[in-house]
Amino acid sequence: MGASNDKSLGHSTTSTGAPAVSDRNSLSIGPDGPIVLHDVHFLEQMAHFNREKVPERQPHAKGAGAFGEFKTTEDVSRYTKAALFQKGAATEMLARFSTVAGEMGSPDTWRDVRGFSLKFYTTEGNYDLVGNNTPVFFVRDPMKFPHFIRSQKRLPDSGLRDAEMQWDFWTNNPESAHQVSYLMGERGLPKTWRHMNGYGSHTYMWVNAKGEKFWVKYHFHTNQGMQFFTNAEAAAMAGEDADFHRRDLFDAIKRGEFPSWTLSVQVMPYAEAKQYRFNPFDLTKTWSHKDYPLIKVGTMSLNRNPENFFAQIEQAAFSPGNTVPGIGLSPDKMLLGRAFAYNDAQRARIGTNFNQLPVNRPKVPVQTYMFDGNMAYEHSGNAPTYVPNSFGRPWADTTGAADDGWEADGDMVRSAYSLHAEDDDFGQPHDLVRNVFNDKQREALIQQVVASLNGVGSPVRERVFDYWKKIDAEVGGQIETQAGSGK
Repeated sequence: MGASNDKSLGHSTTSTGAPAVSDRNSLSIGPDGPIVLHDVHFLEQMAHFNREKVPERQPHAKGAGAFGEFKTTEDVSRYTKAALFQKGAATEMLARFSTVAGEMGSPDTWRDVRGFSLKFYTTEGNYDLVGNNTPVFFVRDPMKFPHFIRSQKRLPDSGLRDAEMQWDFWTNNPESAHQVSYLMGERGLPKTWRHMNGYGSHTYMWVNAKGEKFWVKYHFHTNQGMQFFTNAEAAAMAGEDADFHRRDLFDAIKRGEFPSWTLSVQVMPYAEAKQYRFNPFDLTKTWSHKDYPLIKVGTMSLNRNPENFFAQIEQAAFSPGNTVPGIGLSPDKMLLGRAFAYNDAQRARIGTNFNQLPVNRPKVPVQTYMFDGNMAYEHSGNAPTYVPNSFGRPWADTTGAADDGWEADGDMVRSAYSLHAEDDDFGQPHDLVRNVFNDKQREALIQQVVASLNGVGSPVRERVFDYWKKIDAEVGGQIETQAGSGK
């Protein structure tokens, strides 16, 4: 396939490299007769065409991305030994932005959370940071995730998206209130991907060279400034250009206007997590910046468009389980669920050996004991495929405590998180709506919620009013008054 870009070739070839006979005409019995079965070139073209698309992502199907570089400009070595976060390090990277609920062909200006997925090709292997443009999410237990996504998709009979189904799920899961408040506010409609922030969302672990552990949250603040669409602007753009966000990013980079984001982290000492007033591993919660102020790390810039969208963006595979030395996971249940689910989704969508594709392949040598499977390209020759072995092929054999371990023995239970002193589902969304949003933003949120209730009937409609009154009594009351009782 690499030779396909070679301009010295004076002809096209088959997939096996032989000269193609004709890309214009199929082989037939006379100009008006039937096509013959032994026109192998035509049959191979059609067979490949029938398999040209891979299943779209579920969710985050609609998106695009670009390549760039992350530069660590500050000394954060007291918190992590990860090579990419050492001062002066420059790391090649890939970013992909997306909507969550929409299918591949949906408008990318729909009101929705935006995916913010990053792949760093580090000297210690690939590190993936897979977050969103909001610091929280709708649910805190991965068991609920498939149900949440289905509630945002389409009805089984009509195949249409349905507000009643969405509000039914949200109001039956009050932990969603914080993220729904973000979604119904201006951040639900970023003007472009270049003008939105990104967050790791989850809590991660950092480990320094001394073995000291810290909990961290990632914040990528756009250097272009945050900008948003109104509902009317987004609706007009959806009709005018359903690929507006995709086009904007590509064209900006093509013009040489390279978007950039500043990475800062919040750092919590390891021992403080147990007693912090909110559960620091709850994905529906944020950490107070007064308690844990932002610490600058470096700058991410995107400066290179893909040469081939399918190969480099559609086949790009991200998983928050892909970590490197100095970075670990946390007790965040959603993170632990995603650490398995994301890579497994890529195995189903792209194939067993998706990490061998150029866009996913690490820049460092790979010495793995995972073998064969569909479309295996890299291999280890006749080296041993098992461990231990007596023939010199190395294997990992570390024993003792895990550098990035936090797990503890305990009873196996199916349970919600243990509540911390100030844990509840509505306190933080109340602060967002009442203390972060201004009057204009609150009024826009009210209008957005009221409009979203078109077609929503009992008992869901009444639960929506109660849901918003619990977030903020005044806002909820206005929503109820303006929405009325009709379906």
